[in-house]
Amino acid sequence: MTTRFMAVPAMLLILAAAGCAKRPATSMASAPAPGGAASFSSGTGSTVGSGGGSSSTSSPSSGSAVNRAVSATARPQPGTFRTVTELKDVNFDFDKYEIRPTDAKTLDANAAWLKSNATMLVLIEGHCDERGTNEYNLSLGERRARATMNYLVSQGVAQSRLSVISYGEERPLCTDHNEACWAKNRRAHFLVKPQ
Repeated sequence: MTTRFMAVPAMLLILAAAGCAKRPATSMASAPAPGGAASFSSGTGSTVGSGGGSSSTSSPSSGSAVNRAVSATARPQPGTFRTVTELKDVNFDFDKYEIRPTDAKTLDANAAWLKSNATMLVLIEGHCDERGTNEYNLSLGERRARATMNYLVSQGVAQSRLSVISYGEERPLCTDHNEACWAKNRRAHFLVKPQ
């Protein structure tokens, strides 16, 4: 009789594992469960873009309704920002949001430019490749943008000048379906505007 009771949980575990096989592989450094539609944020909280859905935050301590309400009033308007050639994109490994050593050098140069142009506000866009669900990629894109923002802050760029937005997989640089193309799409992109 105890054998029958042990077989049921084992079968449930196998079914649960098979049902999760379509999700992207994750590790300790990959994004957790998705938070919803396109995320806009300024500072530590975030709000959902015009697509609706629930709000998401990347920090457990910043999940209060007050933080989300404050962020909603400070939401960046992406159409008012522009690209500058001095700020280079940084790329990420598949399903990761850690800053790689080669990209840290790029961010060091970006931080130097931002410090010498202290009147510029910065919008950091987080992007993903096409693999994974829309919701998952929106969450991962936000984590990539936030990791990039945190690195710039650690290099002396004022956090009050930085905002993040995630487009997930919605705005690819490359539309081919291969690893070389996907690697280009896993990025953080920079836009600026005067204060």
